[in-house]
Amino acid sequence: MKLIQAVVPPESIIRVQEELNREEVFRLTVSDVTAVVGDTAKGMTYESRPAVRLEIAVNENFVRPTLDALYRALTDVEEGAGQVYVLPLKDVIRIRTGERGPEAI
Repeated sequence: MKLIQAVVPPESIIRVQEELNREEVFRLTVSDVTAVVGDTAKGMTYESRPAVRLEIAVNENFVRPTLDALYRALTDVEEGAGQVYVLPLKDVIRIRTGERGPEAI
């Protein structure tokens, strides 16, 4: 199991969801965040800009399709397409049913 986090521009969220739906990835958490970016060309000035953080828990067989969907949705973004992090996920518990592990995803 993996937790995929992506920080992306807010205007790209619809396209991201469409691409994830094509890969049958429907469950995700979306949070409004502020991205702070540095610009070395301007002498390490920092700029804050609105962003969206996606958190997507997936089983191993959905890691590559999820990453491919994010890539397709974000490659044409001019600037600030964001980052994607892939983290190991030790356990998942679905509170309503008590299911654990891959079945809870």
